[in-house]
Amino acid sequence: MSVLERFGPGARAESVTNEQALEYVRGLARSHDENFSVITSLVPPHLRDDFAAVYAFCRWADDLGDETGRTCAARERSLQLLDWWADQTRECFAGRAAHPVFVALAATIQKHNLPMQPFLDLIDAFEQDQRISEYENWPQLIDYCRRSANPVGRIVLYLGGYPDNDANAERYACSDATCTALQLVNFWQDVRRDLDERERVYIPLAESGLSLPLLRNWAGRPDDHIVRVTYILALRPLVERTRELFQRGAALPSLLDPAIRPVVWLFGAGGTAILKRVESIGCATLWERPRLSKLTKASLVGRAWLGARMGNRQTVRPAPAPRESPA
Repeated sequence: MSVLERFGPGARAESVTNEQALEYVRGLARSHDENFSVITSLVPPHLRDDFAAVYAFCRWADDLGDETGRTCAARERSLQLLDWWADQTRECFAGRAAHPVFVALAATIQKHNLPMQPFLDLIDAFEQDQRISEYENWPQLIDYCRRSANPVGRIVLYLGGYPDNDANAERYACSDATCTALQLVNFWQDVRRDLDERERVYIPLAESGLSLPLLRNWAGRPDDHIVRVTYILALRPLVERTRELFQRGAALPSLLDPAIRPVVWLFGAGGTAILKRVESIGCATLWERPRLSKLTKASLVGRAWLGARMGNRQTVRPAPAPRESPA
C-alpha cells in the first residue's frame, strides 16, 4: 500500500499517537536527498522535531504537486490533492489533526504559536505550478517566490522565537531575500530538469527574449555556439540579480540567537555556493546541472558546526565557498 493510499483522501482513518507521528516525520526528514540534510546536529535538539514536522508538511505538499504526472488529468488530480491538503491544514489549526504529518505539526503549532497563512501560501504556490508553466517577467517570478519560498523562512523565524512583528522587521526582510534567492538559484540549477520532467520553466521569458519551444529546441543543441552564447547572456543577468538578493539577506545569521544561527547560515551559504557553481559552468545550465562537491558540502557543514560549537558569529560570517574546478 502506498503512502497516499494509506494516508491520503478517502483512506480509512487510522489512530496515530503523537509518538508514531513524530517517528513518521523524523523518518521522512532523513529519507529524502536534499543539498543539505534538514535534521542535523546543527539544529538545536529542542527544535529537531519541529523542523521535521515542518519539513514533512512541505515534502508532502511538494509531492502532491509534482509526483502525479505531467498530463492534464494528472495536473487536475494534483489540484484536488492539494485542495485536500489545504483542508487538512485548516483542520489541524482548528485542533482536529488526523494525518500523521498534522498530528506532529499540531504540537509545533501550539508550542511556537505558528500562524496558518505561511502554510496556506506554500500550498497556493504548489497549486500555481499546476496552472502556470512559464513566467513572463521578474515581478511575476518574485511573486511566486513570495509564496513558494519565503513562508519557509518565516516559519523558521517563528521556531527560533522571532514572531512577525515590527521588532523583527529587519529579520523578516533578510529572511525573505535569502529564501527568494534560494528558490531562484534552484530554478537556474534545474532549468533542464524542469523542462524535461515538468514541462515548466522559471526563466522570465519575455524579459529574456526566450520562449518555451525555443528552449526545448536549444536543449538538443549543446554544441551550437550561437545558441549557447544566447542562452548564457539571458541567464547571466538573472544570476547577478540572485546574488544581490543573497547579499541583501546576508546579515540574517548575525541577527539571530547563536542556537539557531549556524543552521540558517548553512542554507544561505549553501545557496551562494550553488550560485557560484552555476557561474563556474558558464551559466550553461540548459545542458549541465551544477552540483556541489562532497568537499564543498563538508567544508560548509564544518564551518557551520564550528560556529555552533564556538558561539562566535564571526565564524559563520558569509564567505566564499571553496573553489571548484568546472565539471
